Amino acid sequence: MKRQVLCPHCGKPYSCYRNPAPTADVVIYTPEQGVVIIRRANEPLGYALPGGFIEEGECAEAAAIREMHEETGLIVELTGVLGVYSRPDRDPRQHTLTVVFTGKPQNPHALCAGDDAAQAAFYPLDALPHPLVFDHEQILQDFADTLMGKRALAAVQPLWPKSAMPAVGTAVASAEGH
Repeated sequence: MKRQVLCPHCGKPYSCYRNPAPTADVVIYTPEQGVVIIRRANEPLGYALPGGFIEEGECAEAAAIREMHEETGLIVELTGVLGVYSRPDRDPRQHTLTVVFTGKPQNPHALCAGDDAAQAAFYPLDALPHPLVFDHEQILQDFADTLMGKRALAAVQPLWPKSAMPAVGTAVASAEGH
């Protein structure tokens, strides 16, 4: 949304844009254990997929890998793009736009709550905790549809340049042989 505001220093008008804040979430999944769900330590309280805000100068893929490590202690290999979710009411704090990836943990035994997660655990898709906040119930239904072959994943863009990848991402890229 574009609006005109006045510069506090010179008094001249300029255009100011209010855009959705970009975020990245990951459905971390193993067939044996299910999906990783965190219990949020901050508002809005409830259960959610791990994820967070993309920082300036960071690509969505690197943000996803970083956030997974910060919130769950896991090193995650991104396996696909589930979708982009951008309904203005998806986050009660502000309008956000999230890129949702799928991923598999390289170190599932290391799962632990960190950053703004009060708890992190694997849950079977048919026994998820409640309440799920944001639009994560819809995202998890879309993921279940993917597992049943009703929906396809998009490819993940390779992280580039390699030198801009976080240390966690480097470990994942090395594990993939890139």
